[in-house]
Amino acid sequence: MDTQSSNYQVPYKEEKMSKRLKRLLLVLNCTMLGLGNVGGPLVMRLYFLKGGKGVWISSCLETAGWPFMLLPLTISYMYRRRKEGPGTKLFFLKPPMLLASVVLGFLTGVDDILYAYGVARLPVSTSALIISTQLAFTAAFAFLLVKQKFTSFSINSVFLLTVAAVVLALHTSSDRPANESMRHYLLGFFMTLGASALYGFVLPAIELTYKRAKQTITYSLVMEMQMVMSFSATVFCTIGMLFHKDFKAIPKEASEFGLGQPTYYVVIVLNAILWQLFFMGVVGVIFSASSLLSGIIIAGLLPVTESLAVLFYHEKFQAEKGISLVLSLWGSLYYFYGEFQENKKKKKKNQTSETETV
Repeated sequence: MDTQSSNYQVPYKEEKMSKRLKRLLLVLNCTMLGLGNVGGPLVMRLYFLKGGKGVWISSCLETAGWPFMLLPLTISYMYRRRKEGPGTKLFFLKPPMLLASVVLGFLTGVDDILYAYGVARLPVSTSALIISTQLAFTAAFAFLLVKQKFTSFSINSVFLLTVAAVVLALHTSSDRPANESMRHYLLGFFMTLGASALYGFVLPAIELTYKRAKQTITYSLVMEMQMVMSFSATVFCTIGMLFHKDFKAIPKEASEFGLGQPTYYVVIVLNAILWQLFFMGVVGVIFSASSLLSGIIIAGLLPVTESLAVLFYHEKFQAEKGISLVLSLWGSLYYFYGEFQENKKKKKKNQTSETETV
């Protein structure tokens, strides 16, 4: 799912590159993040709307594109090899971080199945709004795991995002698809909320892993860790598919798909590609700029996802959903503005300390 964005600043040792190259890398990663963030949920919902029923299949596709990570890792290795010679390290992950990545990957797999079930039952415009509450969970778990201090901005943000979720929960009946029972709809609602909470835990856990790592956090290491996490999540979801005999069901599902059999496989492949673009984009934006920019992009694209869901899938957009959207955006922007102010203060404090030292 979504969203390696919100709350942590990676203390990596940045590789030297020209400003022009870094700017191009930032634009490329912002584009990948935008396409994955908007396209992933829409294509996943299309799969279910046109006859797809495999929740485990969809959950697996969220991370099944992990082999795409080999491309930037290979480029990074070749770049380092040209500078350092034949003795260049192929992998940076040491056993403790490898084990942590596997555990975090399995948690991501659980998150994937929760999110996929939610998308199967809820309109995209609703699930996107619920997922925006991830920011509140991230802030809470960051306080518990990495001792991040709460500010007036983060407290107000958590409050606004909570109210946004409550507004949606109190008006569930008006948003329920015609072919969905109230039981399944509510189950989808709370499983999506669970996915938001779980990933809100995973992000600070990743930060904690970085902080306790006894090695320098480089771009290549971050990419390696993300690849191991995606692979582990895919293994978890593949086991679920085997138990539910989803592999045997794929040919039948493809033949009965509303847009035709060839389009079914196009949707499946596109689903995997878009979600991997999202993950690669998030990691790339954090490396090229900051996690703050990554979070701002994700929050800023929420209205785009909402609008496209209404346009292409003719989803209802009642007043309460509009109120929830405004509250979600307000809460997200409030949080990121607070983070911006805190980073500004820290930067000024560091500059003052350096001046006094001189």
